[in-house]
Amino acid sequence: MSIQENLKKIKSSIPEHVKLVAVSKTKPISDLMEAYNAGQRIFGENKIQEMVEKHENMPKDIQWHMIGHVQRNKVKYMASFVSLIHGVDNYKLLSEINKQAKKHNRVIDCLLQIRIATEDSKFGMSFEDASEIIQSEKFSELKNIKVTGVMGMATFTDNEDQIKNEFNRLKFAFDALKGLQSDYCKLETISMGMSGDYQLAIECGSTMIRVGSSIFGTRNYSN
Repeated sequence: MSIQENLKKIKSSIPEHVKLVAVSKTKPISDLMEAYNAGQRIFGENKIQEMVEKHENMPKDIQWHMIGHVQRNKVKYMASFVSLIHGVDNYKLLSEINKQAKKHNRVIDCLLQIRIATEDSKFGMSFEDASEIIQSEKFSELKNIKVTGVMGMATFTDNEDQIKNEFNRLKFAFDALKGLQSDYCKLETISMGMSGDYQLAIECGSTMIRVGSSIFGTRNYSN
């Protein structure tokens, strides 16, 4: 099936309130443009340099989401245009995003990445850390970011019960953190679910799914 057909199929299978992020990492601009011409406007990249290059060469009504692990020293390269940063896993990173957003007179939306998987390779903060950050005095001083939700990655496993438990853990964290909202923390997004498990994620409360291979086919890391 073509990229256009894949997109149509996925969009017809998800509820209206769920946003689809087309994960376009390693894919050429021609593939992204095929998705763009089929109506897709939200693209997710996990390397800042790759996202910058694509942003420079593609239409400007695209929302670019940074979905990978973020190094603080690279925030400046995307601060002028990024729409949403999914993987915020510590206060220092939030503070750096705020600093760079201020230089561009912007408020950048962020998701707190909560660690729900058992794997050591997954980044993320604990629920307790997230709760502490958004209630802290120093957090209230960050005027150029807005925490709009949470993000999580389930363990890479075939055990559906385990994945479901991890997704439920993120939903629980979201609901609990929602009670701590402020002007700079309006939680509405739960970013969870990828090509292999997005239907289960939606059942567990996801409002944003990150889908790559089901749209673009398998990734090419040799590029």
